[in-house]
Amino acid sequence: MNMKQAYGPLAEWFEYLNDDCDYASWSQYFIDGLASLHAGKCGLELGCGSGAFCRALAKAGYSMEGTDISPAMLTKGEELAREEGLRIPFFLADAAALKAPKKYDFILSPNDCFNYIPQKKLPAAFTHVLKALEKGGIFWLDLSSPYKLRKKVADTVSCDDRDEVTYLSFNSLAGDKVEMDVTLFVKRKDGAYDRFDEHHTQYIHEEEDVSAALQRAGFELIRVEGHLGEGKEGSDRINFLCRKP
Repeated sequence: MNMKQAYGPLAEWFEYLNDDCDYASWSQYFIDGLASLHAGKCGLELGCGSGAFCRALAKAGYSMEGTDISPAMLTKGEELAREEGLRIPFFLADAAALKAPKKYDFILSPNDCFNYIPQKKLPAAFTHVLKALEKGGIFWLDLSSPYKLRKKVADTVSCDDRDEVTYLSFNSLAGDKVEMDVTLFVKRKDGAYDRFDEHHTQYIHEEEDVSAALQRAGFELIRVEGHLGEGKEGSDRINFLCRKP
């Protein structure tokens, strides 16, 4: 399924439906980590969605740009940035074949972006990221962990029922990936509901395979850790922090 078919109608509601993920603490984790790595101030969020992390880092003094494969997500990102008085350039690009307009001091790719890229495409994708970084630049990505996708997401139904919108996701394990059939029911002003359907595929990436692909692309692996710097075992997310030599 082409990723351009995902994150269409869902873009309008994505941050609203994820209001329990504590974007503030998550963003501060990146801000503190980038400072400890002495990263520069010019950054790109790869797979930015509607730009939550772009906005947080811009408020912390970073010069941010955002890119995503979903036009709807970028439109929402521009809208939210304007509402907060921020000037953040957004542009359309595929994380699997990034062609950046310039080089950056760091590239941040949080919240599942690379779970949407098949295993066989990771080495080439990482090579494109390497080319978009200045020498000594930082690449920081996180992935939903194999533990999360296999044990907590696969073969389940996720739901979130609110006054304005109802979200349903029917998730099934298919070898090394999880197929997700997502349905939104969005309330209209007349009280009726519009239905929207999307299909998402998230690939399960093993830590050792990602580390090897990063190193083959030419990155120096700094460290690998769980969500918000916790231990990796049993964590929902795995963070890979790398440097371009």
